Amino acid sequence: MQEYFKILGLPETATDEEIEAAYNKLKEKYSRERFYEGEIGNAAAKNLTKLETAYHEIKDARKNQASAPGKEPESLLEIETLIKKGKYSEAQTALDNISDRSAEWHYLQSVLFYKKNWMNDSKKQLEIAMNMDPYNTKYSDSYTKLKQKMEFNENQFRSGNAGYAAGGGQQNAQYNGEQRQMGGGCGNDCLSFCATWCCLDMLCSMCCR
Repeated sequence: MQEYFKILGLPETATDEEIEAAYNKLKEKYSRERFYEGEIGNAAAKNLTKLETAYHEIKDARKNQASAPGKEPESLLEIETLIKKGKYSEAQTALDNISDRSAEWHYLQSVLFYKKNWMNDSKKQLEIAMNMDPYNTKYSDSYTKLKQKMEFNENQFRSGNAGYAAGGGQQNAQYNGEQRQMGGGCGNDCLSFCATWCCLDMLCSMCCR
């Protein structure tokens, strides 16, 4: 690959913009000189062929490198940063503008659905991500934690979160109901609510880290 960069007169660390600029400049020069008579014209024609080969080889190599496993496009990394900053609307707009929807795309969409408390939609997106990249532990770990939270929410819903603590059972539920009818029990409900969300917060570590 080094010889291709030499043809463009650039180091291998050159940016895409520098490559484009060098290519266009040399292409214009050789395209003009190839019509000269004698050795100058012949050399320009050969150099033009070498230039085209070098340019396309470099572009193909960088394209393959960008799409290699484990390397995400810059746009997805930027979206992850937006999510970490709490800019969910901007992150969603950026996601919607990406047509190539990779496993990481579906993972980030899952995170955004999670932030909106759309648990079923978040779960579906994680399942797609895992199907596309089954060996990615980030996806599988997030899926496990999401299922734990959904099961926790379901248990809380079924129990009514009203005194069904260990050893309490129906007796506590009846007591709490009586307290509410009498205008009391508000403090207990608040404590129960806070305790519930503290537990949920401990489970909510699936988001971008």
